[in-house]
Amino acid sequence: MTVMDTEPRIVEFPALKDARGALDAKRKELRDILTESGDTFDMSKVKSIPGDSTAKVAHIQQLNQEIDDRKKKVDEYMVIARAAGTAKEAEQTEHGAKDVPDEPRTKSGQRKSIGELFVASQACKGYKSGSGMGPSATLDIELKTLFQTSAGWLPETFRTGHVEMFATRPAPHVVEFVPQTTTAQAAVVYMEETTFTNASQETAEGGTYQEAVLALTERASQVRKVAVFLPVTDEQFEDEPRAQMYVENRLPFMLRQRLDSQVLVGDGTGVNLLGTASVSGIQTQAKGADPTPDAIYKAFRKIRDDGFAEPSALFIRPANWEPVRLLRTADGVYIWGHPSAAGVSTIWGVPVVETVAAPATAAIAGDYANFSELSVRRGIDVQVSNSHSTFFAEGKLALRADVRVALIHYRPKAFAQITGL
Repeated sequence: MTVMDTEPRIVEFPALKDARGALDAKRKELRDILTESGDTFDMSKVKSIPGDSTAKVAHIQQLNQEIDDRKKKVDEYMVIARAAGTAKEAEQTEHGAKDVPDEPRTKSGQRKSIGELFVASQACKGYKSGSGMGPSATLDIELKTLFQTSAGWLPETFRTGHVEMFATRPAPHVVEFVPQTTTAQAAVVYMEETTFTNASQETAEGGTYQEAVLALTERASQVRKVAVFLPVTDEQFEDEPRAQMYVENRLPFMLRQRLDSQVLVGDGTGVNLLGTASVSGIQTQAKGADPTPDAIYKAFRKIRDDGFAEPSALFIRPANWEPVRLLRTADGVYIWGHPSAAGVSTIWGVPVVETVAAPATAAIAGDYANFSELSVRRGIDVQVSNSHSTFFAEGKLALRADVRVALIHYRPKAFAQITGL
């Protein structure tokens, strides 16, 4: 049983010595500058650095970065130095070159206890009352059989319970701006006034009344099904109680995410919903040489002039909103809010919704509050079965989730697309 009061040997080498010297030099340079500036860090007092206060602060920041870089290099070399020292000590011990202290004993020849070893160590002798600190020491107790991790208990580890979800577009987002109703039919059928000729005018006594013209056209929006399927083993649900809840939450999330995309860009072919960008007769405004805010305003104006509606939302990709958010005046003042602020979430008074569900090179706006509708035939339904294919014999479950909805844009001219972004 031996008491070891020394730190593990560190093998010095030229690169480590040079790195330490460079680190100390940079630290001294920074210390001298801060000493020059005084307690108030007055940069006008610093004469060792040329330039104004901004230039001097930039120099100090550069020094801090250089100190960090040199400290990292020293730390890297210290790892090597300690490893080399440990290897050298092991080699000396193996060849009998290292002196091994005799096992400490009392005057009567008895082995010293751990307590006696600690009282005799530098850690105990060097401790100062009230300081809370003192030198360290290692009590090296030799054992005939080493009881270590590989031959004993492995440390117990537990998961935190946190599940980091895959980076994907959040949902719902777009559908929050579309009014929702319910339907019991396979389609939502409504009438659209397609002809409106107002012939009213002032008429003299006995004069002929002018004839007005009205015409209605039946429109229908078919209920479509958005669905998803996932195979899962019996064991996954039986052995991990949280797995079922996780899966049953993620499948509806996938449906909502798909609905977001369909509301804006669904092409209406086959079983697809007819999204705003594909609706016939919506307004179009090309950006052209206009700044993006100008093009957006012109689209809003068309919605008001021709659609006689008021835009309730603008859907735009973050990459296309970025140039607007970063617009500055000639002297560098941010127009859409200072970077330290959260930023303006409206443009021309209309809420801005940043979403990658919007087209890559266009923004979509419209009076969704008054002239759109998501009619739900059946809400999200999640079902589990083992009757799919050979799943019963293989011990698998089939989870499926779906929702049936119809999407309607009642007045096409109440919507617009800003292209060329």
